[in-house]
Amino acid sequence: MSTMDLRQALAGLLTLSMFIMLGNMIKKDHFDSIYDIDIEATPASKHGSTEVTEQSLTAVSHLSQRPRKGNGEGLRPCWNTFPLKETQESQGFITFSLTDGPEYHISQIADAVVVARYLGATLMIPDIKSSKSGYSMSLGDIYDVQNFINRLGGLVRVTRTQPAQVSNRNPPKVKVPNRVSEDYIAKKVKPIFKAKGIVKIESYFPSVNSTMAVNKKSLDSFACQAMFGTLKLQSDLHEVVDSMVQKLQTWSQKSNGQFIAVDLRTRMLERERHIKYYTRRKLGYQAQEIGEFLKKIGFNQETTVIYVTQTKWNPDLDTLKDIFPKTYTKESVMAEDRKGKFLSSENSEFEKVIDFYVCSQSEVFVPSIPGLFYANVVGMRIALGKNQILVPSEIASPSASAYDYISPYVSQHNHFAYACFC
Repeated sequence: MSTMDLRQALAGLLTLSMFIMLGNMIKKDHFDSIYDIDIEATPASKHGSTEVTEQSLTAVSHLSQRPRKGNGEGLRPCWNTFPLKETQESQGFITFSLTDGPEYHISQIADAVVVARYLGATLMIPDIKSSKSGYSMSLGDIYDVQNFINRLGGLVRVTRTQPAQVSNRNPPKVKVPNRVSEDYIAKKVKPIFKAKGIVKIESYFPSVNSTMAVNKKSLDSFACQAMFGTLKLQSDLHEVVDSMVQKLQTWSQKSNGQFIAVDLRTRMLERERHIKYYTRRKLGYQAQEIGEFLKKIGFNQETTVIYVTQTKWNPDLDTLKDIFPKTYTKESVMAEDRKGKFLSSENSEFEKVIDFYVCSQSEVFVPSIPGLFYANVVGMRIALGKNQILVPSEIASPSASAYDYISPYVSQHNHFAYACFC
């Protein structure tokens, strides 16, 4: 081959590569590409390739048969354990509160445990602050306290009650970035902790870039152990969630369809409308758009059962029900004798927790908006092997299938959970 022919061939290859890259950029035009609060994202895992394949999603795309129960086998923990030395004395106390709903609770637990472990401190059992009213609840109102203590045993010291020497004064507060680094603790937390003997930790959630910029590898094992399994629902709440999931699964099985959970809340939809108006950027999908998306990628309109996270029916959901008649809210799924406690209260914490765990257990999960709810539900599902997570997008190709819209968290192993499970 002449030099000229070689140059022409090389130029052609480069041109083809550019077109392929452009095509991939266009194909991924959904809200993950503009998601800047993704605190769980992490570089691709070393623990092997994803289990999601086009073949394993045939049932989702064509619905001629039901998918494998549970989407696949749950993963096994692959973090290292470093037990506390029994002779090591506590150096002080770390306290914190759980706020803003279960998607935040998981991350707040991890930060508090990491800080307490690094400082050799005793962790106080947190209370729960309602984001809506500021009302304070005990941890046992939502979660199993004994499980919390047992799962952290050997990792950090835990105390149920505040010690007498610190109960009469407010501890100094220190804000820490989610997935806090050793360097940050040493510089920002340790000096105050040494001076006062007690610190209250408050997590904040920076952008994905600033969160991932620091190498936190040495602390990841502690964060993993704190995030997964520490928070187990107390028995009454667990029973409610379990009965709702079973009911939705039974309804879908009777019609040989599928059970999909969609995070679709009218308050968030209204916020998205305002953001879109001012920024001209699409940050979420409305009820009708979700319905059209699911219809176009092959879900049967008559057999598919959809659970939406909106508590009570809202007219904004009518367009989704027009497309998928078997669309329900928690009000229509929950047993009547449980509504008084879990739906009629001014405190919305129960509702958030129910949504989070139903979305974690559904056959398919569809987030309509980006955010921490989406990220941490995905983390729970990855641990359980429930990989059918579909991110909505405007569909240009008539041959599009569910496989094309699997969350990048799963298809690219782009989630912190893959640093914890393998």
